[in-house]
Amino acid sequence: MASAMDAFQGMQRKLQEESRTYESLAQEMNANVIARQQAQQQLSENEMVLKELELLEDEAKVYKLVGPVLMKQDLVEARGNVEKRLDYIRAENERLEKAAKAMQKKQTEKQEGIIALQQQMMKLANPSGGESA
Repeated sequence: MASAMDAFQGMQRKLQEESRTYESLAQEMNANVIARQQAQQQLSENEMVLKELELLEDEAKVYKLVGPVLMKQDLVEARGNVEKRLDYIRAENERLEKAAKAMQKKQTEKQEGIIALQQQMMKLANPSGGESA
C-alpha cells in the first residue's frame, strides 16, 4: 500500500509541475497576443502613412519628426523608409504567428498530458475502477 501511496504522491508532484508549465505557456500566449495586436496596429498605421505619401505630388515637401524637431525629408526616401518598415512589421507578424502556433501546440500537448495524469491518479485512488455489478 505504501508503494501505491508513493506513486500517487509522485504523480501529484508531476501534475503540479505540469500545471505550472501549462500556466507559463498560457502567460507566454497572452504576451504573444499583445505583441501581435501591437504589430497589427503598427502595420495599419504605416499602411495609412504610405497611402498618404502616395497621394502627394513628387514636388511636395515632407517632414519627419525627429525628437522635438521637424526635419525636411525627400519624398522618395520617406516612401522607401515606410515600405521598409512595413516589410519589417509583416515579417515580425509572421514570426509571432508561427510562435503562437508552436505555443498552442505545446499547450495542447501539456493539457492532454495533464488529463492523462489525472486519469491515472483517479485509477490509482480507486483501484476497483468504479466498476460495480
